[in-house]
Amino acid sequence: MAGDGSVLRVRTRLAPAWLRRASDVLFYGYVGLMVVAGAWGVVFGRFDQSRLLGLDLDRLAPRTEANVMTQYRFLRAIELGFGLFAILYKEPIYQKRAFNRLFLFTMTAGVAGRGLSLRLDGTPSPIMYVFGGWEVLGVGVIYAYTRTTLED
Repeated sequence: MAGDGSVLRVRTRLAPAWLRRASDVLFYGYVGLMVVAGAWGVVFGRFDQSRLLGLDLDRLAPRTEANVMTQYRFLRAIELGFGLFAILYKEPIYQKRAFNRLFLFTMTAGVAGRGLSLRLDGTPSPIMYVFGGWEVLGVGVIYAYTRTTLED
């Protein structure tokens, strides 16, 4: 570790400029949407359920409606928190292996969840494919770019 007398080694291999730019666009697009969608879903969850998911909450039993909304707001708050974490810790995510692994694992887990849902739950709306495609591309590009930025 730096500061304890050891030498901090950073990879000297440079990534192409286009890969850095692509990584930044995908990273900030992903985490920016997490922050905005997370905050929006916490505050305007009922509207979100209706417009984004096409769910008419009024057709549910009151207890079921409350269960759906409390879980939805919770998940959106987690999404908001992860997005803020990623923005605040972008440098460690791009330089420190543990942060990088956690970030990429979380992104990959989201992609895997979407994939499992396609298999088990059927075909979602086109916007869900857009989100999933952005996430798959983001995992691949951010992984490729950070192979050149991580400390040894």
